[in-house]
Amino acid sequence: MERQVNMEDISDGRLYGINDMVKADCHGCRDCSVCCQGMGSSILLDPLDIFRLSCGLNKSFEEMIDEKIELNVVDGLILPNLKMAGDTERCVFLTEEGRCGIHAARPGICRIFPLGRLYENRSFRYFLQIHECPNAGRSKVKVKKWIDTPDWKQNEKFISDWHYFLKELQDVLKDSPDTGLRKEISMYVLKQFYLQAYNPEEDFYSQFDRRLAEAAVCTKKWMRKPPV
Repeated sequence: MERQVNMEDISDGRLYGINDMVKADCHGCRDCSVCCQGMGSSILLDPLDIFRLSCGLNKSFEEMIDEKIELNVVDGLILPNLKMAGDTERCVFLTEEGRCGIHAARPGICRIFPLGRLYENRSFRYFLQIHECPNAGRSKVKVKKWIDTPDWKQNEKFISDWHYFLKELQDVLKDSPDTGLRKEISMYVLKQFYLQAYNPEEDFYSQFDRRLAEAAVCTKKWMRKPPV
C-alpha cells in the first residue's frame, strides 16, 4: 500500500539505515496500546508474517482467515491484513491487559513501528513517523535492534523483493480493464505466496525465493498480455 504524502509532514526529515540510531524505543509501550487499536485494514501481512503466525499459532492460513486475519483489496490485489474487532477496533491479538499476545511472531509493520519505510531504487530506508506514537518519552535505539529480526540482510532483501513484485503486478492491473486478468493475478498471488503452506523446517527465505522465481515467469506473461 503506497501512501501519497509529503515526508516533511509525517517524519523528522531524516532517513535511517539498519545501523543508525533512531528515537523509537517506547520502553515496552507501558500502559499504552494505541497503535494496536483503530488501525482498520492497514496492517498488511506479507508472506513472512503469515509464516511466523502459522508457526507461532500452529494454524494454517485458511484456519486464520476470518478469526485472526481478513482479506481486502489493496491497489487491485487481494491481500491479507490483521483483523480488528469490537467497538474500539482492537487487534484480535491484543490481550485484556493491553499487551501483544503474539509478540514473538508479530508482523513486520508492528516490529518497525513507529518507523516507516521509504522505497527508492529497488531498495528502501526507514523514517521516523512523528505523529503516530503518543509516547513522548522515547529514547534512541539502533534500528537493527528495534526491528528485532534475525538475518536482517535476507529480511531487507525479502522486503524489497516483495514490495517491487507487488508494485509490478499493481501497475499491470492499473493499466488493464480486464476483470478476468485481475481475478487471475489476485488468485495466483494468494495461492502462490499464502495458501500454499511453507515448510517450518526449512529456511523461509529460500522457499520464498523459489516461489518468486516461479512468479516472475507469470508476471512477464501478464505484462505482455494485451488489454481486452
